[in-house]
Amino acid sequence: MNPHLESKTRLAQRLAAALLPMAALVLAGCNSMAPVNPRIDHVDLDHGYRVGNMLKRTHGNKNDSETLFLLTFSGGGTRAAAFSYGVLEELRRTNVNVNGKQVNLLQEVDAIAGVSGGSFTALAYALYGDRLFTEYETRFLKRDVQGTLTRRTLNPANWFALGSGLYGRSELAADYYDEILFNGATFDDLLDKPTPVTAVTGTDLSTGARFPFSQDHFDLLCSDLGKVRLARAAATSSAVPAVLSPVTYHNYGGNCGAVMPAWVADVTRPNNPSRPAGRALLRYRDMQSFQDSKNRPYIHVVDGGVSDNLGLRGLLEAMEEVEASRAFQNQVGFKNLRRIVVVVVNSRSSPDTDWDRRPNAPGIVSQLFQSSSVPIDHFSSESVELLKDISQRWADKRELEIAERRLAGMSKAQAEAAVPKLRFDAIDVSFESIEDPEERRYFMNLPTSFVLPDEAVDRLRELGGRLLRETPAYRELQQNMTGSAPSTQGAAASQQ
Repeated sequence: MNPHLESKTRLAQRLAAALLPMAALVLAGCNSMAPVNPRIDHVDLDHGYRVGNMLKRTHGNKNDSETLFLLTFSGGGTRAAAFSYGVLEELRRTNVNVNGKQVNLLQEVDAIAGVSGGSFTALAYALYGDRLFTEYETRFLKRDVQGTLTRRTLNPANWFALGSGLYGRSELAADYYDEILFNGATFDDLLDKPTPVTAVTGTDLSTGARFPFSQDHFDLLCSDLGKVRLARAAATSSAVPAVLSPVTYHNYGGNCGAVMPAWVADVTRPNNPSRPAGRALLRYRDMQSFQDSKNRPYIHVVDGGVSDNLGLRGLLEAMEEVEASRAFQNQVGFKNLRRIVVVVVNSRSSPDTDWDRRPNAPGIVSQLFQSSSVPIDHFSSESVELLKDISQRWADKRELEIAERRLAGMSKAQAEAAVPKLRFDAIDVSFESIEDPEERRYFMNLPTSFVLPDEAVDRLRELGGRLLRETPAYRELQQNMTGSAPSTQGAAASQQ
């Protein structure tokens, strides 16, 4: 063979060998860039992972049918995931006797709302059930998730997909979360699970509206939530702006006959004098925006903590919609309840700084971080206070209705029987309640990241259980449910 031709042949072979992996990456990238939330042509209100429908089913299987038991897990990376996991462990250790049956309190939980770091614990428990307590630590909590994601981002093999503009860092993260935790499971895989209903949220980057992962919300997009991977939902809920990329969802809204919920007709009446309708109206406008696929064919979604770092806003909106709409009261079945319990697991930290002891201002990075985190923290505090305000408003409204009936001639006993009492208990589990100053400082200074030392993970788990266990409202709840002092297995034991 001609030496010159032979040289060219070898060069072509080497070039082909070099380009073959790149071609594979292109194809892989194309696969990754395919739509992940398929279109639906019509809405089926009896199908799909709908929080309302699922809640009715799970609540119907509870031993205490008069108590609605909810958990909310805040954002905060691995710190939030470990802290909320400690609360789950404590609930599982606490035994109560409900209507003659011995159960642990975790079995009585109806729903869990999770945001950002808290969404991992919420979704993983929904998928795994009790198996979570033997696998979560090694699969996720004590794994260097952040380091692995950084290495994969810097790996040239991923640069083509990452540079496409359609497969961002959050998509890369979602694929990794599937490898280590979710195993490709979708929301359809949760339909037959006996675990609590799980509600995780992101934030619409354009409008700041909440983006809930419920089929009721995906109806607005004319899309099937059931085919969305849990890993992608977790990646969306934890897509910190600038650090991770927004996650893009295709919007086909306005083309499948999606119907607005029952409360919309009441709150949109021109002569509606109800003050709670104000917040409900804002939610209604957000819902209309999601249906506008002509002007918004794509919805870019970021960290749920931007709009609701405690996972409480959905509950607040539902409670205010109950106040504003009698039709919605009948729809959700609140009349059968006597107690609503919400355990708010808040892993907010507040690292020490010396800014106010120096004349020179903080650097640009510190300013950017603080300017984004401070409003979120204040917004979260406001959410807790709003929850307490609504609880008090409900109690006051009941007293007024009793007074009206007494003025109409009823006896006190008759009036109270005619207006069923709905008690609302909010149990706050947060670093703020740590009494020891040094211990509080330790937890307040833990970073918001997806890697922590094993010791920090263990201490967070222990703290979550301890703070819940020591909360007076939690002890009172146990006594009310069981009628006597509850038992807690292994409360003083070390973490397994």
